[in-house]
Amino acid sequence: MNKVYRIAASRLLIAVIVALGVTTLVFALIHCVPGDPVDVMLGEYARASDRAALAASLGLDRPLAVQWLDYLGAVLRLDFGTSLTSGQAIGPLVAQHFLMTLLLAIAALAVSLGIGLPLGVLAAVRAGGPWDTLSSVVAVLGMSVPNFVLGPLLILPFAVWAGWLPVGGASGATSIVLPALTLGFSLAAMLARMTRAAVRNVLAEPYVLAAHARGLTRQRILRVHVARNAALPVATVLGLQLGALLGGAVITEVVFAWPGIGQLMVESILKRDYPVVQACVLVIALCYVVINTVTDLGYALLDPRVEVT
Repeated sequence: MNKVYRIAASRLLIAVIVALGVTTLVFALIHCVPGDPVDVMLGEYARASDRAALAASLGLDRPLAVQWLDYLGAVLRLDFGTSLTSGQAIGPLVAQHFLMTLLLAIAALAVSLGIGLPLGVLAAVRAGGPWDTLSSVVAVLGMSVPNFVLGPLLILPFAVWAGWLPVGGASGATSIVLPALTLGFSLAAMLARMTRAAVRNVLAEPYVLAAHARGLTRQRILRVHVARNAALPVATVLGLQLGALLGGAVITEVVFAWPGIGQLMVESILKRDYPVVQACVLVIALCYVVINTVTDLGYALLDPRVEVT
């Protein structure tokens, strides 16, 4: 148990350092973007006195190091300021859209697990058969077709021609079906291949062959001897790809007009609403850090051989 605590402390320390670096990088990148927030709020032809007064009120006239320290303190208080275009508080605005992105990511994860895991297990158990061929086809399609192509390909038959599902938006429970399929299909393809490879490797282990020799049923062997050992590499890939779901949601949300954080970020970029863009990028980046840390801890719990590094 002490080993688990040491691993947890090590991973959490790394996560804090990375989060600090990410926060600093986001701050620096936004300040390097061409354009001036004062111009966005007052226009390019405003009087110099008005521009100076607004810059002072926003703290933009202070040294960059002071602005950075103020920004770190505001982030720790979850205070992201106000939108330059709407005047709304950014924290509640980002939280509202992030919940929609989280809902989409969970639905996409359910799709990927529902397709990828059973298909991968069937392909491994029945290698060389039709299920293995289907797994290969799904893997090739899922990894080669980008979301901005797959989305319209799903919209045409299911929304435009048949009219079974909404084209876009979040008007009802069925609105999430097409975005979740689009976002989860590529992860399902990767999971299917990873699951197949992991299960095939475990099935060739001596203790599995010994279990067959003792007369255990295939279902019991898969459940008791194969599942946990094959879950280690699959869980690692799954954990790392959860962050990719949030990143990939940006494109999917734009295609389906899903009101998530990706859609908010794109709209804010077009409006040059830099504080909102800064908050969106920071939230997505910190989600990567949190998910990777949780994945490391989960891997350490699943595999006692993991050492603190």
